[in-house]
Amino acid sequence: MSNLKRLFVNGRYGQVHARVSGPETATRRPLVCLHMFPQSGRNFEYFVEAASEDRLVVAPDFPGYGESSPPPHPISAEDYASATWDAIDALELCKVHGQIDIFGIHAGAKLAVELANQRPGGVNRIALSSAAVLDKPEIERLKGIFSPIKLDEDGSRFKHLWRLLVDNRGPEMSLEMCATSFAEMLRGGEGYEWGHMAVFEYNYKFADILTKIQHPVALLNPGDELYKYTPRSAEFLPNCTLIDLPNWTHGYLEAHAEAAADIITHWMDGTYKKAAE
Repeated sequence: MSNLKRLFVNGRYGQVHARVSGPETATRRPLVCLHMFPQSGRNFEYFVEAASEDRLVVAPDFPGYGESSPPPHPISAEDYASATWDAIDALELCKVHGQIDIFGIHAGAKLAVELANQRPGGVNRIALSSAAVLDKPEIERLKGIFSPIKLDEDGSRFKHLWRLLVDNRGPEMSLEMCATSFAEMLRGGEGYEWGHMAVFEYNYKFADILTKIQHPVALLNPGDELYKYTPRSAEFLPNCTLIDLPNWTHGYLEAHAEAAADIITHWMDGTYKKAAE
């Protein structure tokens, strides 16, 4: 029987939805998982259960995504991070151990860094997946790819989003998994690209902020479209371990949930060994 629960807490933009799993009395620090855009905490549904044997694992939906209430207007990456701290505080995740661990993927990795930047003392260890330092031309190219598409009767927006999913999927990501991700994309409504645009702007300062992060950081580098860019981040992080995963691509949190949970939980416990890859 699944141990996964879903709940809502109040935040600055309304209610925040989260997936939660873990024992009643956890012996480890809580682990907060941050999703990519325009997705939701459903990215982590399999991972949350796999990683929650001895810790509380929480995957919130950012404001405006999944089932979380949307902000009234576009917000910044810093605002998304602050809103996530609202949910962490409402769930009292720092109450017992005083700190949390954080795992973020793609845009969620950038926001994981900002959470640590806003409250360094509230974070113990960090894992980032596909967290690339990008130059200005690369950022501008991404802005073009993910520029919001207006609704029309031909379904141009939906065709574009579907093609992005299918063209970037790896061999372990089935069409059924793509369809599930596609459904999550549509839940963002007309603000579906607000998150991406906020993080693209954050990219201009990302490298500088990385230099301030003193926490131990695991930098996971799966073989997705950011594979050749993600290692750049290791050059700016004072305390970083690069974990190369070329055979993992989009969908690895489902296809390799147990193996991913093994890497992340050992990293958070300070017991990670290269042989665990």
